Amino acid sequence: MARVLFVCLHNAGRSQMSAALFERAADSRHSAESAGTEPADRVHPEVMEVMREVGIDLSAKRPQKLTNELAEQADVVVTMGCGDACPYIPGKRYIDWDLPDPKGMPAEDVRNVRNEIARRVAELAEELDS
Repeated sequence: MARVLFVCLHNAGRSQMSAALFERAADSRHSAESAGTEPADRVHPEVMEVMREVGIDLSAKRPQKLTNELAEQADVVVTMGCGDACPYIPGKRYIDWDLPDPKGMPAEDVRNVRNEIARRVAELAEELDS
């Protein structure tokens, strides 16, 4: 079982969607956490809305700060726009996904980001299975 940490700036959009969609795609074969370098107060409402459309409820999720401990526990760290603020832990596999921040986007654009994340996490889960 691999443990994946998804990291973005505020842990209120991309990383929350990624962790939830990865958990669904991995179906208990792997686990996921998410964190942000500068966590927001809550998950973006537009993100919660488009995730509800696919049957995922993020209303109980709270953005959390990225710590070295979280990064050390991960086998794979997927970064999305946190740049140099993301810690580098030797021996960890890092993947950087260039995805736009969905904050303030119209619903259709947030859906596009969600769908791209869903595609990427499905590929990652499949890769980790082999």
